[in-house]
Amino acid sequence: MSQLSLFSADARPPRVSDLAGLLCGPGQIVRFGAGDQARLSIVLADPARAPALAAASAAAGITMEAVQTEGGTTALRSAFRCDLVGLARAWTRGAVKTVPPGWQLDGPALRLWALAAGRPDERGGYLLALDPHAPETHLPLVAAATRAGIPPARVGRGQALRISGTRRVQRLVELVGPVPPRADTADWPRYWGRNAS
Repeated sequence: MSQLSLFSADARPPRVSDLAGLLCGPGQIVRFGAGDQARLSIVLADPARAPALAAASAAAGITMEAVQTEGGTTALRSAFRCDLVGLARAWTRGAVKTVPPGWQLDGPALRLWALAAGRPDERGGYLLALDPHAPETHLPLVAAATRAGIPPARVGRGQALRISGTRRVQRLVELVGPVPPRADTADWPRYWGRNAS
């Protein structure tokens, strides 16, 4: 039996700061008016991920609804909320998304990143999609993943981080925890042919 890591997704109850995991991938956060409210949104490459992501966000106290974008894709977005302002302040400089200096990637944030934009790469590794519109976040996210014990490589012209190697994938599985309710088991990290659950 493996020991529960202090940084794993199951180590504490969900909180709003965990939603930073969505910002590691293609998520966006914007402030409104005087900056006393903020909205979190994410365009999903796979609309089937919406129910599981909405449930995970609700567990952290933030309700997100599915909407259709003008381009016909599915997005999740919150209302403008006061309790998202701290996340917006930490993750933006002006209107540009940025990773907070020295940010610690933990299991709960990593779980949401995997839920929103992760998938196996068919070679025993795991891919976490990056935001193509925020390339300045890529290297800080490499550093954050390395500090978390899952040093990645950038692949696909910087479109994703790849976690590979038995120990690193095992650490990833430990951090993200079991497959979330309503999530596709095939998209979840696994090692030695077993799922995290």
